[in-house]
Amino acid sequence: MDFSGLKVLVTGGAGGIGTEICRQLHAFGAEVVVHYYNSKLQAEDLAKEIGGIAIQADLTNEDDALNLFKQIENLHGGLDCCVANAGKYPTESLPAWEISGDRLSETLDLNLKVSFYTSREFLRRAVERRHGSLVLVGSTAGVHGERGHADYACAKGAITSGLLKTLKNDVAGTGVRVNAVAPGWTLTESKINDGFDESISKTALRTMSIKKLAIPKDVASAVSFLLHDAYSGHISGQVLEVSGGMEGRIIPGVDE
Repeated sequence: MDFSGLKVLVTGGAGGIGTEICRQLHAFGAEVVVHYYNSKLQAEDLAKEIGGIAIQADLTNEDDALNLFKQIENLHGGLDCCVANAGKYPTESLPAWEISGDRLSETLDLNLKVSFYTSREFLRRAVERRHGSLVLVGSTAGVHGERGHADYACAKGAITSGLLKTLKNDVAGTGVRVNAVAPGWTLTESKINDGFDESISKTALRTMSIKKLAIPKDVASAVSFLLHDAYSGHISGQVLEVSGGMEGRIIPGVDE
């Protein structure tokens, strides 16, 4: 894919999946803006590596989101594409009746709200230019549900359903496209370093027809495909699952 001359913002660019998205887009020739919230060192190192820029913003705050896009306009003169990747997964697994209101609010803010504000500011400008491609990053938790994470499933489900479908219709006839990816279990570097729970891995694999976990490159490749007009120019409002054929149920292998 050739992204030469295209300017792309990746929110949450210093995370495991975000980093790979940034690197891949750079390899394809894009000028990449790496957004971060508190991973300053990682973001600046990545930006230096790929010849991009790193900008900090709290995307749960409307003013910060607006200022992020104003900074990009001042430095780059506008964007062609945006990947709304920023989000946070609550690590503690709890049944819905034990999830506090504070945790619910925080999870919705850090996933749904940041995606909404990012989308709003990007699309406001893309519609004026009558050009642009936005990819939202959801999760299979929002497609199939995820035990112990009702709050996260709510947030991601809203992103890949109500938000995506409405944004797609809002930009109708403007030349702007909006799509989403829904990654399943993805083996990021942080999961490896933190000591990934093999029992979770084995359980996840039983729900997939491709019996291996995704790696960040798998997700990044799906994002690149959906961003590029030459490859997905007639696709909008769609969710591309990157989940190894997950169906949210046990799928026995042929030898089981």
